[in-house]
Amino acid sequence: MALVGASPRAASFGQRMLEEAVKSSCAPRIYPVNPKYAELAGLRCYPSLADLPEPVDLALLAVPDGALETQLTLAAQTGAKSAVIFGSAFDAQPAGQRPSLRSRLAEIANAAGMAVCGAGCMGLVNVSYGLRAIGYTEADPLPAGPVALVTHSGSVFSALLRARRGFGFTIAVSSGQELVTTAPAYLDYALSLPETKVLALVLEAMRDTARLRQVLSAAADRDLPVVLLATGQSASGRAMVAAHSGALAAADGGWEALARAHGVHRVADLAEFTDTIELFAMGRRAAAAARPGTGIATVHDSGLERAHTADLADELGVPFAAIGEQTTARLAGLLDPGLEPANPLDVWGTGADTRELFGGSLVALADDPAVAAVALAIDLVHELDGDQSYPLALVDAMQHTDKPVAVLSNLGSAIDLEVASQLRASGIAVLEGTRSGLLALGHLVNHTDRRPAWPPAHGRPRSSGAAAVPASGAPLFALLAEYGIAVPGTAQVGSAAEAVRAAEAIGYPVVLKTDEPAILHKSEARGVLLGVHDAAAVRAGYADLATRLGPRVLVCEAVPAGIELALGIARDPELGPLIVVGAGGILVELIGDRAVALPPVGPELAGELVGELKVAKLLAGVRGAKPADLDAVIAAITGLSALATDLGDQLEALDVNPLICTPTGAIAVDALAIPRTAS
Repeated sequence: MALVGASPRAASFGQRMLEEAVKSSCAPRIYPVNPKYAELAGLRCYPSLADLPEPVDLALLAVPDGALETQLTLAAQTGAKSAVIFGSAFDAQPAGQRPSLRSRLAEIANAAGMAVCGAGCMGLVNVSYGLRAIGYTEADPLPAGPVALVTHSGSVFSALLRARRGFGFTIAVSSGQELVTTAPAYLDYALSLPETKVLALVLEAMRDTARLRQVLSAAADRDLPVVLLATGQSASGRAMVAAHSGALAAADGGWEALARAHGVHRVADLAEFTDTIELFAMGRRAAAAARPGTGIATVHDSGLERAHTADLADELGVPFAAIGEQTTARLAGLLDPGLEPANPLDVWGTGADTRELFGGSLVALADDPAVAAVALAIDLVHELDGDQSYPLALVDAMQHTDKPVAVLSNLGSAIDLEVASQLRASGIAVLEGTRSGLLALGHLVNHTDRRPAWPPAHGRPRSSGAAAVPASGAPLFALLAEYGIAVPGTAQVGSAAEAVRAAEAIGYPVVLKTDEPAILHKSEARGVLLGVHDAAAVRAGYADLATRLGPRVLVCEAVPAGIELALGIARDPELGPLIVVGAGGILVELIGDRAVALPPVGPELAGELVGELKVAKLLAGVRGAKPADLDAVIAAITGLSALATDLGDQLEALDVNPLICTPTGAIAVDALAIPRTAS
């Protein structure tokens, strides 16, 4: 290792970098580089990378931004295989059309075949190998364990290394700007380590997406859980949002589709992230579903907290197991009179025989075939009288079942850290919040049947995908029909007489719509006339639209009212076309109800997308209404997926809104396509 910028100055970055490198248990040969000194920490110090006695595997560049280009060039010229750039690589005085400093650094490294961590990073630790390439003081030894962490955030990197959560790392990387080496490269390496059992990612952008997907597929093939916290707007936010589908997908549709396609566990914040990692890192997996009603079981010492947990789990969609009669009878034999043998379970009565009561309840629940994992939902406070009944009950349960056992704490700040450490050492996860802990348990349970949503291609009915996608009107309806998406009878007209002839051919009543290309959203321009019943109304309606908006008009078959969905294709610059399914009509942006997937989307996945929507209950029929034809809805989604597979490269977005869903079918009554521009 070459440490450029190593220093003896107390508390300086250069001093800490040197101290940390010396702690590396892999015992690398370390060459401090600084022209001001002849020796540092008992090691000979060299004036320049050019003076080193051998090429190095790794050069740590702790130098100002203005010196980065010179030092990376020297590293490349002297045969260094890799480098860490801690600085931000910011151009203080960009020179006209000259490439940016970051671009120049990437070019230097790529030309030399060098791997580079950073710029703007905290460095990396390879715990399995024993390497510390960092500039801030961390624990020695570092926590070793099954988690491979790659994060764009240096703060998250340091926080997790110091979290004392009972899990450790094979590698932990603060990859920063990823000028050269991207997250998938580190993950690919992590998968080569037999100790790696969990991938943990904190990412704000997708880079090298093809390789990322390869790594995620490899992890899925090995049944390794991947936990992802994606921050900020994904690259799909740059998609054009003139189509509603683009607007719906823009926030983080790319991340959602990527996670769905590869069975990744997405989390919403760092609390859920760490609780979920801890559960997976403990090694025990949730029992696979043995019968309907599979879920978690919790044991409580508070009736109020039991009710609160039940309410929160219902809100979050985390299922409680429907326990059987035999389990209910076992619990009844343990409980004090007046307590209900149920799941979730409140066992607090007289407080006698606490260890036996709680341990026995946990074991009884764990023995139920429907229970995938058990948790003792307590505050785990420091017991001032020294009582150890709760931790002993947990250890008893752990020894009597091979299912996951956890503490579901209600108040993280009240946790007895010493007891928590002891439980974690026994393989019992201590989840530090009711909400985050329930979500983590949900991820654990869902992993038993989690699979990549990557079905075979739907099939390609078109003989050729070479023709340009029409933007709107009858030609776009015709294209949708080619892909099995039902559309109303439609005619494009340019005069009142043509409109009357078309209406009589289609059959009254009809709908008149403006077909002017510049008007993307017809209803907002008052460009849709419903319930046109006769020739006189057609003439009057056509005259109104032509006068206000222009002479191009569509005459369409009237479609009965129904539940309205929006289907769409939205382009993500990294992933390509995304399939978007959401609430339609006026609800499309009002409630933001949508699900996103990567094509191809087969019938099973299409059904899952619909089932995730808030409007799914409307489709199923409410208050006596007949359910919509779900098969027709699924056929429309899979048809749109096939269109995306064939023609998605031509599209920035395609919008079908609304798709009117009735008991007898699903019909696309309006559509808009936005072609992809050359740029």
